[in-house]
Amino acid sequence: MAIVRGVPDGFHTLSPYLICKDATRAIEFYKRAFGATELSRTTGPGGTLMNAQLRIGNSIFMLMEENLEWKARSPQSLNGSPVSIHLYVADADKVFGQAVAAGASVKMPMDDMFWGDRYGSISDPFGHSWDIATRITDLTEAEAKLASDEFFSKMQHA
Repeated sequence: MAIVRGVPDGFHTLSPYLICKDATRAIEFYKRAFGATELSRTTGPGGTLMNAQLRIGNSIFMLMEENLEWKARSPQSLNGSPVSIHLYVADADKVFGQAVAAGASVKMPMDDMFWGDRYGSISDPFGHSWDIATRITDLTEAEAKLASDEFFSKMQHA
């Protein structure tokens, strides 16, 4: 008998599960915006998307169609979401531009951040927030503290 692994092959311990209105269209958006690869798709009654698995880089995430009967609500039905998906990539500017060209809205333009990332934030057409980043410098704990203190000091005096 084969040994069943607690974490399936290809998954990491933490895997986002997105609920989207028009999940089929969301899959196509994630392919265009982030180069996602569709791994599987399960449909239910009436062709409703019950579960899809997609991969971006080395990470798998899942999504499903909003289903109010199951209390599975999308950010659009909830008037937003407090959750943001952080996406580290080799070229944040390129991926950010791709996402915007695919239909995402800019929440925060790309910029170099005090914590060492090139970083920007978008909202996808389905109400999910994505933070897109590339590490541009590694900081020691002391350097990070100094950069943080300087940043917040400037914010208070602005």
